Amino acid sequence: MHPVSLAGLPAATRRKFSRLSLALAVALASGAAAAQQLPTDQVPPPQDTPYVGPVTLQVNANDTVQGIFRVHESIPVKAGALTLLYPQWIPGDHSPTGPIAMLAGLKLSANGKPLAWKRDEYNVYAFHVDVPANVSSIDADFQYLSERADDADFEITDRMMSMEWSKVALYPAGYYTRGITFAPSVTLPHGWQLGTALETASKSGDTTTFKPVTFDNLVDSPVYAGQYFKRVELNPGDKAPVYLDVVADEAKYLEMTPEQVTVHRNLVTQATKLFGSHHYDHYDFLFSLSDQLAGNGTEHHQSSEDGLGADYFTAWKENASERDLLAHEYTHSWNGKFRRPADLWTPNFNVTMGDSLLWVYEGQTQYWGFVLTARAGMWSPQEFRDGLAMVAANYERNREGFQWRTLEDTTNDPTVARRSPLPYRSWQMSEDYYSGGQLMWLSVDAKLRSLTHDKSSLDDFAHAFFGVDNGSYVPKTYTFDDVVAALNGVAKYDWASFLKAHVASVNPPLQDGLAATGWKLVYDDKESEYEKAYDGRPESSRHLLNFTFSIGLTLTSSGKVNDVRWDGPAFKAGVSTGATIVAVNGAAYSKDALNDAITAAKGNKTPIELTVKYQGRFRTVPVEYHGGPQYPHLVRIEGTPDYLSEIIAAHK
Repeated sequence: MHPVSLAGLPAATRRKFSRLSLALAVALASGAAAAQQLPTDQVPPPQDTPYVGPVTLQVNANDTVQGIFRVHESIPVKAGALTLLYPQWIPGDHSPTGPIAMLAGLKLSANGKPLAWKRDEYNVYAFHVDVPANVSSIDADFQYLSERADDADFEITDRMMSMEWSKVALYPAGYYTRGITFAPSVTLPHGWQLGTALETASKSGDTTTFKPVTFDNLVDSPVYAGQYFKRVELNPGDKAPVYLDVVADEAKYLEMTPEQVTVHRNLVTQATKLFGSHHYDHYDFLFSLSDQLAGNGTEHHQSSEDGLGADYFTAWKENASERDLLAHEYTHSWNGKFRRPADLWTPNFNVTMGDSLLWVYEGQTQYWGFVLTARAGMWSPQEFRDGLAMVAANYERNREGFQWRTLEDTTNDPTVARRSPLPYRSWQMSEDYYSGGQLMWLSVDAKLRSLTHDKSSLDDFAHAFFGVDNGSYVPKTYTFDDVVAALNGVAKYDWASFLKAHVASVNPPLQDGLAATGWKLVYDDKESEYEKAYDGRPESSRHLLNFTFSIGLTLTSSGKVNDVRWDGPAFKAGVSTGATIVAVNGAAYSKDALNDAITAAKGNKTPIELTVKYQGRFRTVPVEYHGGPQYPHLVRIEGTPDYLSEIIAAHK
């Protein structure tokens, strides 16, 4: 095309022609944009209609050495286009964590003949296949390859296994998963026993076949199995039995004292009294005690995945900081699984979840997890208070990120961060709807007690909100307005504004609940027994030497810096996450050496000198801190109601 020259035309004509040219260009561009299709996957949306027949799913999980789960599926089909999905959005993870990279060796066939498949161009979790005429079922074979690196979260060892069905199954697109029936089975190493919420249909050799269930319920019913297995009934004689299914590294770790059995039974009793209902036919705590299998805490409707160190029972006095796990996950049967935020419910496992109400789902569950642990006698009142003091101190001194983020915004973290390491957690924040939500619900409980002159409490909310439809495990969704209405049903108040001030505002008043329950947070130079146990347990991302409230560091026993408090003394001195402290005031690093240096610097002007190794280089930095050791504790506010002690008192 020959360009049109505007030279030589009158100015007015040139301007008019230019405007016409611009208009034409815009119109052409708009037309091109309209003609170009936006990228979208070719996955049929889910419809609420039953699938054509049961999917047979067989998993061979007896490869304990290489960690390979071998899967065979027989899928009823009709001729034409078919899309198979690998679960992406996993309940309990609140995020798209389905490990698609671990699916390998996929082969599809019909009547013994291979079928070609093609992954969707824009959705890596979707596989398309054309089903020939006169074919009523296809076979799918693949492997799920569990992680094997030394620092991996192992799902299978030579002594035990945890298996989530979402990792070992494909399912047909275009249907609600509650309308797809699966007939599952699993083959285990010889002699292993298993625990699961699924009902056994038959057993042949090392293979257990379960009764058919919807894919919703299958994904919600993981299997734990092991060489060393023990089952304890926690509510003998109840029509809805609750079991503690324990697998352990060695037989000795299965041994429980009568007192330990009693407090675990108390947990079930206290939860039942709190909620006044159950939403399961039977409930199984799938409890792994291992120093090899990955630790875990994942909720399900009729079971939970609970994983701690091998010595949970045998080192009972040293593990107080871990004992709230079972109470937390059990509470989720009511809060999160039965009552579920409306934006978190999805018709299948490949539709995006919304997490906006995790401060109810996880925050109130964290609250009840602490409370029920104390009511059951798994914690003493002092252990409860010491644990709560650590939570409160963290939010008083170690969450600078509230200057720019709200509690509600952290509900996006399961997708934003996916629990990956963060260089400056106190500033970035991470899933603060858990413990920050816990402190908020403490404030709500105190306010309810105050408004009603101690005649009603958050217990009444829990009973009314979660205790409906006894015996049903059909999810019942809720919204923010539903939460507000239920609170008003206990005591009239402007709950919408109260909740928004805590979850939708920067610098929320999360410390108010302590004073309102008759206690205040103080610091001194003595660790509580609870904190000593916390620091003394095997290291993990949640169990680290804690100098946060003084110089602003958490470290491993080898001196590696796990986190630096934003704008804290160590941060201002230039200490970075990932560095290793090798010396304190010229002496080799140890926890005691650092604590002694912090103590010695109190009241004088001499900085604490830390020799730091980072990226292959050494440097010594002066930390200006002179406040001495700072360990949190709760003390009574005289002359005020002691609501906190009432909150943790066991229900009779």
